[in-house]
Amino acid sequence: MRTDAFDFDLPDASIGLHPASPRDAARLLDVRPGSSPELIDRIVRDLPGLLRPGDALVLNDTRVLHAELSGTRHRGDTAAKIAVTLIKRLDASRWQALARPAKRLQPGDRLRFGGAGEVCLLDSLYASIEARGESGEVTVAFDLAGPDLDLAIAAHGRLPLPPYISGRRGFDPADARDYQTVFAARDGAVAAPTAGLHFTPELLAALAVRGISRHFVTLHVGAGTFLPVKAEDTGDHKMHAEWGEVSAETARALNATRAAGGRIVAVGTTSLRLLESAATETGGLQPFCDDTAIFITPGYRFRVVDLLLTNFHLPRSTLFMLVSAFSGLATMRAAYTHAINSGYRFYSYGDACLLRPAPPPE
Repeated sequence: MRTDAFDFDLPDASIGLHPASPRDAARLLDVRPGSSPELIDRIVRDLPGLLRPGDALVLNDTRVLHAELSGTRHRGDTAAKIAVTLIKRLDASRWQALARPAKRLQPGDRLRFGGAGEVCLLDSLYASIEARGESGEVTVAFDLAGPDLDLAIAAHGRLPLPPYISGRRGFDPADARDYQTVFAARDGAVAAPTAGLHFTPELLAALAVRGISRHFVTLHVGAGTFLPVKAEDTGDHKMHAEWGEVSAETARALNATRAAGGRIVAVGTTSLRLLESAATETGGLQPFCDDTAIFITPGYRFRVVDLLLTNFHLPRSTLFMLVSAFSGLATMRAAYTHAINSGYRFYSYGDACLLRPAPPPE
């Protein structure tokens, strides 16, 4: 399909710069596909009443790393300021990263993050540029490895807010809490699974009382998730890979849910992409622990997920293509037009929508 089929105009005023407070007070657009889509304005706190006892909620428990590091680049007697955003762990001591300014970096350059002392968790973190990629990314080899490196990154880094937020306002200390789900457990993401940001302990408790089970998967969200597609045709777009895991226990529980007539409700496109990566041809789930680069566009046959809770996404993004595949492009165009005209907030700190699958073609 042509990429411009997924384009739309979004006013700057529609971009959410701060989350709703409390989180579950965010608006929720209930989208019911059909020849004349039904669009119902609700709030996230209404979610338990929109689901049925026996349904299963699937949440992504990844934790966002303090992946933004600022420091200096050293080459001989010269030094310059440098900013690095970690995007993918390669091994115990090496990360793939985006750097600013990347063009001035060369293999062998030394980087120092933090103070001017020796390698120490409380002082400085040192690294070297090992390689530069064709797309401007760099391979950073740290002097520390394993848990020591993780602690140093946490000490010296900052949560990487998306550019459509950080470019419009400064970093707020509250972001360290707001840009993390209340159930985050496994370090590894460089962007939040944003649909999960709407959940509070109170909402999770209300869902449990309603008889809706809760299950966790892990997909470490990468920096490429939210970027617009630059290719003119979706078939020419190369999807980024992200590491994910569906445990054997979770796969068994969700298979049992479907066998009993319950529905699988994916919280976020990250959960959906991982579940569909772990799906069998017959619609079951199997354990999964690997990278996934699944790219879902209209025409895809969904095998596992029955409902999707997600935020409002960027024009021409793989995520808007995914929701258009799930509920139908015409339905999602109508839903987004309604959301813009009704003052819904978009993107990571924005509002949410609950999507049902498009009816099968006649």
